[in-house]
Amino acid sequence: MSTPELSLRALNRATLARQMLLERATVPVETAVARLAGMQAQIPRPPYLGLWTRLAGFERAALTAALHARRVVRATAWRGTLHLLTADDLRTFRGSLQEMLSRGMRSVLGGRVEGLDMVALLAEARGFFAAKPASFEAARAHLATRFPVDDARFLGYAVRTHLPLVQVPDDSAWGFPAAADFALAEQWLGQEIPTGNEGLPALVRRYLAAFGPASIQDAQNWSGIGGLRATFAALRGELATFRDARGRELFDLPDAPRPEEATPAPVRFLPEYDNLVLGHDDRSRIVADAHRPRLVTKNLQVPATFLIDGFVAGTFKVERKKKTATLALTPFGKLLKKDQRALEAEGDALLAFVEPEAATRDVVAAAPSG
Repeated sequence: MSTPELSLRALNRATLARQMLLERATVPVETAVARLAGMQAQIPRPPYLGLWTRLAGFERAALTAALHARRVVRATAWRGTLHLLTADDLRTFRGSLQEMLSRGMRSVLGGRVEGLDMVALLAEARGFFAAKPASFEAARAHLATRFPVDDARFLGYAVRTHLPLVQVPDDSAWGFPAAADFALAEQWLGQEIPTGNEGLPALVRRYLAAFGPASIQDAQNWSGIGGLRATFAALRGELATFRDARGRELFDLPDAPRPEEATPAPVRFLPEYDNLVLGHDDRSRIVADAHRPRLVTKNLQVPATFLIDGFVAGTFKVERKKKTATLALTPFGKLLKKDQRALEAEGDALLAFVEPEAATRDVVAAAPSG
């Protein structure tokens, strides 16, 4: 029997369905975060916008409450970047991330780690954070008195990639201050954080549930974890397999949603760093190859985007001047009138969520950037 082929639009609709972007879901915040396999959270606001665009009736207080209740945490995860994860997922997956995080540290620090007593460093850092949550600025200053180096930031990075930590939420508008304190994950959650790679099969299943059908390279690119071929091979018997139009083998959970490619896709706004645009090595199912360079700036920032018919069609910014909030659209091409009307309606609702105290709200579209 030949392997079924999935068209680009079929892959697009499958991914949108997993990402709750074909219709808003009515599930608790922690269920949504788990279903998304985490949400990139390098800065505090984007996960709130990402949930607003995916959940019916979402309010800021729901995520903030989940963070304070320690059901959701902000911690270093996929690709060595800050993500929101459920507490259960942090415990399940943190051990499987360690090899990738250690490799990342060696890549960044290079020869600076030679001669550094990692065991002693991590023991000292563990004791420091165990006393009470603290900022990394305070941690670096403390560690530098015991491990003299030219730049204490190196010590901080070594600790950040090897000691399971979570950021401590506060009452800021978006859950965290600009420089949040960190706490030991095991202390914050009241449970041990397991080590080892036993979570890899569960990680692959969770990735496919959120981003499938997908290739092994897609999963490795999203997670930052290399060598997943063996895990996929061990799971092959329980996975469905497909081919894309370029002939690449794709894997999926057998019962995961794969809607018809003609399924309507409403306009949607995605925040900066949204994992939808970072979830695959081949991102053509979400953004045309010609537009992909516009989604990563020279300083590696990923702009906020909007979708038309399921594909990235431009970027946007929210700006506030005095009492007016503006959603500035930069489309990649000329907008059809029906799409512009839909963007204006959805954009006005987004502005009401982001800037509820603004007296007036405007959605404006610049000339196409391409």
